[in-house]
Amino acid sequence: MVNVYEEADYNEEIIGQVEYTENLDHWDGSNWTSGGVGQHEGLSKLEDGRYVLIYGTQWQGQKDYGETISREEAVQKILQSGNHELFKEYPELEELRKETILGE
Repeated sequence: MVNVYEEADYNEEIIGQVEYTENLDHWDGSNWTSGGVGQHEGLSKLEDGRYVLIYGTQWQGQKDYGETISREEAVQKILQSGNHELFKEYPELEELRKETILGE
């Protein structure tokens, strides 16, 4: 389980816990990553409907954690990751994407 904070600050109160996931990672040709060596990101949701961005790490001495993010930020994270399958898991975010992101 990953501790969730309102903001990415370990001194803040823990507001929830979610299962660890790296579902926002992409293949860079050598590794699954979110952009940095040994760094991973995932998207989850709390029982009350708030979205959580999970920050995972493979670095010794650092801990995985999550912070709440807005629906708009969640849509952006999915689009940036290229894992559009997540819109099937979060159909409400697919609707928001259709309303806010320009297409052809």
